Amino acid sequence: MITLVATPIGRIDEITQRALKLLAEADIVICESTKEASKLLKAHGLKAKRYEMLNEHSTPEDVEALSVLCAEQNCVLVSDCGTPSFCDPGFQLVKICRKKKIKVETALGPSSLMGLISLSSRRVEQFLFRGFLPAENEARERSLLELKKNKIAIVLMDTPYRLKKTLDDCANHFRQRQMLLALDLSQETELILEGSPLEIRQNLDRDKAEFMILLYADEV
Repeated sequence: MITLVATPIGRIDEITQRALKLLAEADIVICESTKEASKLLKAHGLKAKRYEMLNEHSTPEDVEALSVLCAEQNCVLVSDCGTPSFCDPGFQLVKICRKKKIKVETALGPSSLMGLISLSSRRVEQFLFRGFLPAENEARERSLLELKKNKIAIVLMDTPYRLKKTLDDCANHFRQRQMLLALDLSQETELILEGSPLEIRQNLDRDKAEFMILLYADEV
């Protein structure tokens, strides 16, 4: 079987007792990087019996091999932070395990998405989760133009070094909307900004950070 275990987004101690128990008992910890996974386990006095990798460089053959391990042993899947299989390649393993009728469970824990929604000063009754925009300029522009047609709230995220680029995109395409920007959630450097894209861009005190954006519904 395989259990999807959520790990801290920022604070190393923001982890459930169940998650720690599962990590301690796992035959195999499947992770994005052994560096991050081992750092987490070491901080809690744990050591994995065995590590396997699943990340953006993994091939279909790699995922197939991991599914065989999940069928035979007690496996835990973690991402570098947050909930595995959410905006990372973990879903590929979930898909093949389910197809093979291998038991898949989840150990609920830190959620950047729900953290973002809970920080809103407005009632958010529905939203569109867009996640990562395309990196290539033309595809990114097409995606943004398509998003402009949506009047409900929109959730965006991207890699830390695209923070300013994404805010510029919001300023260009959603100038009239208000938005919420969450930076480095649950870390000492956490910063929450609310206002128009231009106001937030002007008040930004860093060039890059882990971030999520909630574009509020178009009230026009």
